[in-house]
Amino acid sequence: MINKLFQHLAKHIDSFLMTCLLFTLLIGLFVLYSASGQNYSRLFGQFINIIVALSFMWAAANIAPNQLERVALPLYVFGVLLLICVALFGSVSHGARRWLSLGFTQIQPSEIMRIAMPMMLAWYFSKREGKPAMADFAVGGLLLLVPVALIMKQPDLGTAILISASGFYILFLAGLSWKFLVGGVIAFAASTPILWSMLHDYQRRRIEILLDPTQDPLGAGYHTIQAIIAVGSGGIAGKGWLKGTQAQLDFLPERSTDFIFAVFGEEFGLLGNLLLLLLFSLIIMRGLVIASQAPSTFSRLLAGSITLTFFTYGFVNMGMVSGILPVVGVPLPLISYGGTSMVMLCIGFGILMSIQTHKKLVAT
Repeated sequence: MINKLFQHLAKHIDSFLMTCLLFTLLIGLFVLYSASGQNYSRLFGQFINIIVALSFMWAAANIAPNQLERVALPLYVFGVLLLICVALFGSVSHGARRWLSLGFTQIQPSEIMRIAMPMMLAWYFSKREGKPAMADFAVGGLLLLVPVALIMKQPDLGTAILISASGFYILFLAGLSWKFLVGGVIAFAASTPILWSMLHDYQRRRIEILLDPTQDPLGAGYHTIQAIIAVGSGGIAGKGWLKGTQAQLDFLPERSTDFIFAVFGEEFGLLGNLLLLLLFSLIIMRGLVIASQAPSTFSRLLAGSITLTFFTYGFVNMGMVSGILPVVGVPLPLISYGGTSMVMLCIGFGILMSIQTHKKLVAT
C-alpha cells in the first residue's frame, strides 16, 4: 500500500534530476549552517523553505505542459498588471519600490515574471511553427521589454537581468539570427554612453568598483575584496567546515545570501568548488536533454529557457563573488538562504519534470 502510494506521488518526478537537486540542497544546508554562525533557527527556516519549494515543484511536475500553455498568456498579463500596480501604489523599502501590499501580507510581482516571461514567449513562438519572421522576434522583444523596464524602474537590477536572460534564451532557441545577435552587440556597445546615463548612481558605482574595488576598500568595494580574499584563501582543499576565518570572524558580509559561495570556497577550496560545479553541470545537462527530447515547440523552448536561466543564476553569482562581474544581488541557486528564490527555482524544475514525464505518458 505504502509502495503504491510512493509510486503514485513520484510518478512525475525525474529521478536523475531529483537526485542532483537533493545533493545540492544538502550541501546548501551544511554551508548555511556555517555561514549563519551555527544559527539553528536560520537553518530550520531554510529547511522549511526547501520543504515548501519541493512541494511546489511536485505540484508543477503534475501539471501537464499543455495546461501550462493555456495559462501562459493570462499569467503574463496578470504579472504585468501587478508590476504596473507596484509602480503606482507599491511599498517603498530601502529606496526601492518592489512590493505590493495586500493588507495581510506583501508580494513581489517581479518574482512571478521569472516563470511567466519564458512561458509567454514560449507560447507566442509555439504559435508560429517553422521559421519565425523578424517581425515575430520584434514582437517577442517588445513582450520582454515591457516587464523588464517596469522592474528596472523599481529598481531591481538582479531580477531584471534574470528575466532578460530567460526571455533572450527563448528568442535564441526560437531561431534568432546570428547576424541580429552580432548587430545587437554592436548596437549595445555604441549605446553604452546613453545606457550609462540611465543607470542609478549606486548601479554606476557597482561597475566602477568592479574595475577597481580598492578605490573604496571600506565602502562600496568591501564586499568584493572580502569575497575574493575568502575564495582565494581556501586553496586546493579548503580550511575545513566551520573553520573559514573570513566568515567566522564576520569579515564577509551577506554571507548567508549573496556571498555564500565565498564561504563555501574558503571552507572547501577548489575541490569543493569543482564538486559544486559538477552538480550544477549535471542539472544543466539533464535540463538540456529534457529540452532536446520535448515533444512540442512550447515545451522545448520553455525547458531550454528554464535550464539556461539556472545557468545564468549560478554564473552571475559566482562571477560577482569572484570579482569578474558587478554585485547585482543574485543569490547562488539552491544554496543561498531565501524562500522566494528557492520556490521559483523549484517550480522551474517541476516544469522540467512535467515535460519529461508527461512526454513518456503520451508516448505510451
